[in-house]
Amino acid sequence: MEQELASAGLLVAGANDGGQSGGVVLFERVDEDVLELVRELSADGLRRVVAVGLTDNALAGNAPWDLLATGAADVLRWSDATTARELLARFARWREVDELVASPLVRGNLLGEDPVWMATLRAVVEVARFSSASVLITGESGTGKELVARLIHALSSREEKGELIVVDCTTVVPTLSGSEFFGHERGAFTGAVAEREGAFALADGGTLFLDEVGELPLTLQAELLRVVQEGVYKPVGSNRWRETNFRLVCATNRDLRAEEARGSFRRDFYYRIAAWACRLPSLRERRGDVLALAAHFLAELLPDATPQLDGALRDYLLARDYPGNIRDLRQLIVRLSHHHVGGGPITVGALPLEERPTAARGARASAPEGEAAPSPIDFDAAIQDALAQGARLKDLLGSTRETAVRLALEAEAGNVRRASRRLGITDRAIHLQRAAQRVVVAPDRDERASPA
Repeated sequence: MEQELASAGLLVAGANDGGQSGGVVLFERVDEDVLELVRELSADGLRRVVAVGLTDNALAGNAPWDLLATGAADVLRWSDATTARELLARFARWREVDELVASPLVRGNLLGEDPVWMATLRAVVEVARFSSASVLITGESGTGKELVARLIHALSSREEKGELIVVDCTTVVPTLSGSEFFGHERGAFTGAVAEREGAFALADGGTLFLDEVGELPLTLQAELLRVVQEGVYKPVGSNRWRETNFRLVCATNRDLRAEEARGSFRRDFYYRIAAWACRLPSLRERRGDVLALAAHFLAELLPDATPQLDGALRDYLLARDYPGNIRDLRQLIVRLSHHHVGGGPITVGALPLEERPTAARGARASAPEGEAAPSPIDFDAAIQDALAQGARLKDLLGSTRETAVRLALEAEAGNVRRASRRLGITDRAIHLQRAAQRVVVAPDRDERASPA
């Protein structure tokens, strides 16, 4: 196997001799030693590591998901000599992706080194450059959805790339939506004194970005379905079908699957716009980027003499909540820059009065760097409901533990190591909990796949 890997062009080294840029882990069965090796070589997913099972049972049960959760970029079973060439192809693709991620085009617009964000950014870059699939970008307000949409357009591999056409679906008037999207012929309706090209015509050969697509009414979703599916449409007042060929990128801060279940979003339209779906992580999921983003915004605002942030202010920024995510952080940095004078660092005195913590929040802001002191949790109502339904103490304790593990894994995008740190338990405790539940914790469709 080592000979096959070497002949395919992969450098073969021992686990203690290399691995600074990732590599391949060969194993006969998944145990804690293998998981720890994958975690170490991958740096929790920052470096590319492929886990290759050598036996029929090597990937039985939860093994593939455990390997992905500890940082593996892919998991496969060794079959024959072709496996080495498959590995080489993967690393060649990833090298191209990483070169694009490190390029000024990407790094100049989308900042961050947090593992959750890097996994998201890599996935976005790969889909943007190596496919023409329609993309649905989800995430909370202020996470950088429009910046990601513009990056997808910029990275498109079309030889003759058209324009990026942006339609804000919150501003589309239902009575005029036909003209907005389809265009109209002269005289098609009162006031149509001239022919107008709609978004579908303007985006031909380029990219159509539907921002806040979740705001579209059901009737309009039905009208757009044929264009998205078949690439043909009729302008208002015309009898002639026209063709258009564009890449569709949509964004929303809504949960469209939940909207679909409620009947306010069409299932067929969802699957047309979401050939690939990407959820951008909130700032609380990538706190490792807070200070880097703050420094970037300061450099933008005060380019001639960019100040530093003193220790207490850095601690505050790390502990603060950001309901508006990146946009919220940038607005705070703008306000800090307005108050700063002199040549020294920006200190806590620059914080506006309404930003300064109360005594309770002050204790939170003084927590260790990157961590927030826990706030009291009121379980009374939930426990009363459970007791009324006949729950016993052991049921409550078990449910609390299961829920805490599940939520911690979701918050850390399936990364067991970071989830265990959040919970204050060992990695093994989480693995044992999952095994006891017999639950396969698969990564989100966005995972490995994170402003911006």
